[in-house]
Amino acid sequence: MRRLRLLPIALTVGVALLTGCTSAAPDDAASGDGAWSYTSGDGETYTADEVPTRIIAHAYAAKVLMEFGIKPVGIYADGDIDSDVGLQGADFEGVEILGEEWGKIDVEKAAGLAPDLIVGDWWPAEGGYSGLEDGVEESSKKLAELAPVVGAAQGDSIVELIEGYAELAESLGADTSVIDEQRAEFDTAVEEFEAAVAAKPGLTALAISPYEDTYAVAVPEHAPELLDLQSWGLDVIDPAKPDPEFPYWESLSFENADSYQPDVLLFDDRSYPANQETLDAQPIAKDITAYAAGAYTSWPAYWLHTYPDYTEQLRNLTDFVNEADENLTD
Repeated sequence: MRRLRLLPIALTVGVALLTGCTSAAPDDAASGDGAWSYTSGDGETYTADEVPTRIIAHAYAAKVLMEFGIKPVGIYADGDIDSDVGLQGADFEGVEILGEEWGKIDVEKAAGLAPDLIVGDWWPAEGGYSGLEDGVEESSKKLAELAPVVGAAQGDSIVELIEGYAELAESLGADTSVIDEQRAEFDTAVEEFEAAVAAKPGLTALAISPYEDTYAVAVPEHAPELLDLQSWGLDVIDPAKPDPEFPYWESLSFENADSYQPDVLLFDDRSYPANQETLDAQPIAKDITAYAAGAYTSWPAYWLHTYPDYTEQLRNLTDFVNEADENLTD
C-alpha cells in the first residue's frame, strides 16, 4: 500500500533546460513566446525556454493531467493499474508503463522516452515526490536525473491539490475551463455533506487500515482528504501517538485495537475489503463497538486528484453519515 509502507544505471538524455528558481513570479504560466514556469509543491518555481511536452507522470498525476487533455508518454504506479481504485476510468492506452509496484521504476525504459518533465505529488512529511521518497529502490531515484520533477503538494486540502494540478495543466497549454463546472458540482456535494454532519454533531469517526499483525490508524494531519472532512464538520479522531518514522499512521497491535472507540470506522479503500477481512479475523473485532455494529465504510485514501472523483466519494460518505448512529459509543 502506497502510504502504508510495509514496505546504478548510466543515463544520457536530451531534455529541455529547466531549473529551480525562487525569483520567478508564482503565477507565471506559459506565455506567448513559449517560455514556461510553474511553482511546484516543494516551493520552487521551475522555468524553461519552451513548454514541456514529453511528460512522465505518477499514475494519479497522469489521470488528472489527462482530464485536461495532456497525455504523458509514460507513467509509473504504486500497484496494479487495473485494480487500483484511484485509477478507475483512466485510459492509459498508448502510454508506456514504467512500473506497477511502489518503489520500482524502470528508469532505463524511462530514459528512452526522452522526457522533459517528471510529474508527481510532493509529500511534505517525507520531503519527496511520488516514487522518489526514502525507501524506494536507489535505481528508481535515477528518474529524477532525466528531467526536473514537479507537482502539486499533498498538503492541507485535496482542493488545493486539485487546483495545483489545474495550474500545472494550464501552464502546459491546456484549456482548464471545465474545472469551473466540476467545482460547482463539487461545492454542492460539500454543502450536502456539511448538512448531514451538522445534523449529527456527536458523530465520531476513525480512519484505519488493518494489515497483517497491525491495526493502523490514519493521522489526519498528513491525509488532506481527512483534513477536509474535519474542516467540513466531521469529528475524525486524531490518534495520540503517530509513528515517529512514518507519521501518516499510528500502528497498534491488534491486542490494542479497541483503544479507540468511534461511532463509525472508515477503512482505507485501496485495500478494501481485504483490510476489513483482516480485522474480521481478529478476536478483538467483537470489542470494537463500531465494527461489531456494522458501522463502517471506506474512505478515499491518498488518491483523490479530480473534482468528479471527489464529488462521487463525498456523496457516498454523505449517504453513510445520514444512516449513522451518532450515539453508538455514548
